[in-house]
Amino acid sequence: MLYYLFTYNLPATEMLMLVLAYLIAIVFALMCHELAHGFVAYKCGDKTAKLEGRLSLNPAKHLDFWGSLSFLFVGFGWAKPVPINPLNFRNYKRDMALVSISGVITNILLAFLAVPLFMLCSRLDPSNLFFVFLTYLTMFLVVINISLAVFNLLPIYPLDGFNFINTFLKYGNKFSQFMYKYGSIILLVLIITGLFGFAFNYVANGILDLFLMFWGLMF
Repeated sequence: MLYYLFTYNLPATEMLMLVLAYLIAIVFALMCHELAHGFVAYKCGDKTAKLEGRLSLNPAKHLDFWGSLSFLFVGFGWAKPVPINPLNFRNYKRDMALVSISGVITNILLAFLAVPLFMLCSRLDPSNLFFVFLTYLTMFLVVINISLAVFNLLPIYPLDGFNFINTFLKYGNKFSQFMYKYGSIILLVLIITGLFGFAFNYVANGILDLFLMFWGLMF
């Protein structure tokens, strides 16, 4: 992904702002995603994430080295999974589902709120480098948060989509057993080969178009 950014024919200063905006957006999106998991788990009765310092706005508490590198160079990545103990939940199925989907909802909400900021920043004076930086930052906040949400909705272990669906399946079912055994391999193959790239882009672009249409009607 960084290689793709460097293919833009931009002045050095603007290129630096582009890359910096991309990095900030990644860190913010991943941090909020994991923080949402921990916060919802805490509200559902599980203090594990809080006791391990994961209810924090410190990015270092959430970022995974290899997951961050993957996001930088491949376009997909992950953060450190938030530790939870479902035995502490007040209602196992309900709370497990809420915790599983909370990260995705957070990213969708962040992207939704970033769209009008991008629309505003893109209308500011393009000769002002600070305004250019804000335009890049809000653009990446939209794109990365939507991408992270759609990616995590895949029903493949260990993604949130699988955890959400698995909550409602019978214990020991064949789908879950298969995913626990091969999910990570399937995910790796999909990422490396780009097999689901078209469907991914179609869904992500569809969500973005809906957000743009909504906010376009508001302004």
